[in-house]
Amino acid sequence: MTRLTMRHYVLLALCTFLIFLPGRASLPPLDRDEPRYMEASAQMLRSGDFIDVRFQDRPRYLQPAGIYWLEAASVAATGTLRRHAVWAYRIPSLIAVTAAVTLTAWIGATLFGPASGLLAAGLLAVAVLVTAEGRMATIDTTLLLAVLLAETALLRAWLDRDRDRLTPLATALLYWGALGAGLMLKGPVVLIPGFGTPLALALVERRTDWWRRLRPAWGWALMLAIVLPWCIAIGVVSHGDFFARAVGNNFLGKVASGQQAHGLPPGYHLAVFAIAFWPGSLFAAMALPYVWARRRTPSVRFLLCWIVPHWLVFEAIATKLPHYVLPTYPAIALLTAAAIMAMPHRWSWPAARWGKIVLAVYGGLWFAIGVALSLAGPVLLWRLQHQVVPAALIVPVGALPLVVAAAWFVIGGHVLRAAMTSIAAAAIIHVGLFLTVIPNLQAIWLSPRLAALVDDYRPCPDTIVASASFSEPSLVFLVGQNTALVGPAGAADLLRDNRACGLALVDRRDEPAFRARLRQDGLDVTEFGRVAGLNYSTGKHLDIGLFGPATP
Repeated sequence: MTRLTMRHYVLLALCTFLIFLPGRASLPPLDRDEPRYMEASAQMLRSGDFIDVRFQDRPRYLQPAGIYWLEAASVAATGTLRRHAVWAYRIPSLIAVTAAVTLTAWIGATLFGPASGLLAAGLLAVAVLVTAEGRMATIDTTLLLAVLLAETALLRAWLDRDRDRLTPLATALLYWGALGAGLMLKGPVVLIPGFGTPLALALVERRTDWWRRLRPAWGWALMLAIVLPWCIAIGVVSHGDFFARAVGNNFLGKVASGQQAHGLPPGYHLAVFAIAFWPGSLFAAMALPYVWARRRTPSVRFLLCWIVPHWLVFEAIATKLPHYVLPTYPAIALLTAAAIMAMPHRWSWPAARWGKIVLAVYGGLWFAIGVALSLAGPVLLWRLQHQVVPAALIVPVGALPLVVAAAWFVIGGHVLRAAMTSIAAAAIIHVGLFLTVIPNLQAIWLSPRLAALVDDYRPCPDTIVASASFSEPSLVFLVGQNTALVGPAGAADLLRDNRACGLALVDRRDEPAFRARLRQDGLDVTEFGRVAGLNYSTGKHLDIGLFGPATP
């Protein structure tokens, strides 16, 4: 194969789409971030206010409104607002991850050849972190696509300089437009890779002549034109409070201190890379000698200038979450694939003893992760529900032999075979979990079961539900905006004040306080049913009853 044609890219996009399709409808809202995005987007549609983003009655001033617009548009287009259909909110992430994988193949084919491009796309598509983020209605895969579009434009302009050809206007429009879209998605974060790559190239090459091909004289105005109208509007509506919270508290606060118990030392992203980029993580480690030896070649230099600034910034800031370095994963996949394709027929272990030891230990960790992921579904079903689901056994039966075979290929030096085999294993694991395990794993999905119980006994269309013991955002999204997250006494007071249309969800441990307050108010209640399970956000086992005022 000498080049990738449009047919190849369409087939790759279709395969990626099908890999990420399972789980869209069967996977409930994942606490805590995803249902906050979903509910805020739903409230945007119900209120008709597309400027001031809110979760219930509280402003959600964390980032601009771009992701909420995308999700609201998806829900409006599918007509699913009243059904609380989670899959509709996940359409933007599905489209974004499909486009990101396909674009990675194009960049790889441009830099290293078609085989490297396809292999890089495969490594990216089955990476654990990409699999997780690509199925959720959150910002990260749409931001990943914005970064990839900006990097694609940078690459085109940079290559045009070396090939002495004109850079079309569309390239400049793509670059500044992608940065503007990224600003509307997550604010200044997109500028770290968007400006970090050209700055790093300028430092390494000591020349910036190619930068003018992107028309910076007016490009910055296009970027600001995308985001400024909304910024002005939210500034007026919030009286400046949005910028104080989003920039002062959320963005700068993460730099100075660890927010939401996510403060970790430098090296965190490197430590979690083994699982976050699995199965490509081992091959990325094996590719390091190739990358180091060719660090001065143009293609490798460009990708390193993409990875290093972004990675260093997010290792340096105090708050750390795995998805912060997600925009570097396409570049890592590209370098990894290029190294694999450039390796001789049989790969040789490092000559130094310490290199052999380090790589062997990392390989053992890689193998353990693969085994754990292969067995995770049946083990979880048994541990949480004492249930054996025959369909769930397809995952270990199909994936475990491939993980073992991949390890055997690595030991034997057949790295390309190992990479292809591990990609197949990862695809079976990911698709199998969402097709056979998620639909049967009921113990951890408290919110859908509570919402179904509430719907069975909802006395009014606008029923007010007080949740005294379970305050996860997924409950608000599935039950409704009128859900009140209060304590046991507050739940009793709500029933007292809403005897016709009130319900309360109370865990057994909170029932004494709940009933004591009811007695003070002289109110009797009826228990309609119970839901027991594990709150995976807190690790607590709950046994929640649904209560309503007793009818005389």
